[in-house]
Amino acid sequence: MRIAIVTDAWHPQVNGVVRTLDTVIGILRAQGHDVEVIAPDLFRSFPAPSYPEIRLALAGSTQVGRRLRAFGPYAVHISTEGPLGWAARRWCQRNRHPFTTAYHTQFPDYLARRTKLPASLFWPFIRHFHRPAERIMVATGTIRAELREQSLTQLHHWSRGVDTALFHPDHAPPDLFLRLPRPIQLYVGRVAVEKNIEAFLGNTHPGTKVVVGDGPALAKLRAEYPDAIFLGKRSGDELAACYAGADVFVFPSKTDTFGLVMIEALACGTPVAAYPVPGPIDVLSEGSGAMAGELEDAIATALTFSREACLLAGRAYSWEASAEQFRRGLEPMAPQERAAAAAPLTA
Repeated sequence: MRIAIVTDAWHPQVNGVVRTLDTVIGILRAQGHDVEVIAPDLFRSFPAPSYPEIRLALAGSTQVGRRLRAFGPYAVHISTEGPLGWAARRWCQRNRHPFTTAYHTQFPDYLARRTKLPASLFWPFIRHFHRPAERIMVATGTIRAELREQSLTQLHHWSRGVDTALFHPDHAPPDLFLRLPRPIQLYVGRVAVEKNIEAFLGNTHPGTKVVVGDGPALAKLRAEYPDAIFLGKRSGDELAACYAGADVFVFPSKTDTFGLVMIEALACGTPVAAYPVPGPIDVLSEGSGAMAGELEDAIATALTFSREACLLAGRAYSWEASAEQFRRGLEPMAPQERAAAAAPLTA
């Protein structure tokens, strides 16, 4: 199958959306599918306000449409609600090309946290963007229920996976961890306001708080929490060693739809503490993840869990299964539609 994926989130960004797409695309290509990625690196772009590492493409439906038509996709998937996503959506509608979308981020809550405006102001934007899609791919039951309440009902389950060859409990902990007061509480992810990291760093449970990641809030949090350890970006074996060497992984976010880092921690045998919100509610199981209204309570409970139970919970997720769910959710054009799409239409 010839699959075009349009995404505003792509390398060199480091986040769950990019990692998910990158891994699934790799599997699809290995299976013989022809996948074209239309991302900001193909166009002139400018840095997003307050997020300089995120580039916003200066491209409209004409430029995006040229690339789509040149590739001739059987299926178009629009991954994000950014400039490229809107451009691809306009082109698909104009040319009657079916497309699918994905709901990766709780944008109304995300924007509400950044703008201090009510989340309800942003739902019309989400409904308008996703309503024409043949299917909207979502990762969890909680998010499906939330979108149904917004009259978005064409939903398709697309879960996530974990690389168990990389994320496993046999990594030696970083040397630094051997000198830190226990329990070691770990956060991994973007260091940004919407991740609610202050709640993690400000919790009163004894031990050492370690942050792995980079982002626009890093300097501010370093200054405000001098007792915490900030390791910056880590990847590969270094990241896996941080997971495996921690006593508990803390996931303070209230705006994620899944939380890929949680299952990476579990696959390393490390229990998870989180708030009882979408994402953790769907991902965490009894005996591997603890949820509470106060992080201190969740951390205390998670520290009692068996690391073997956490390991089994993490290994239940497969990237191969995720890629198959994604493929099944695509809406390929019928043969007659593909023939019509080859004719000159609107750019």
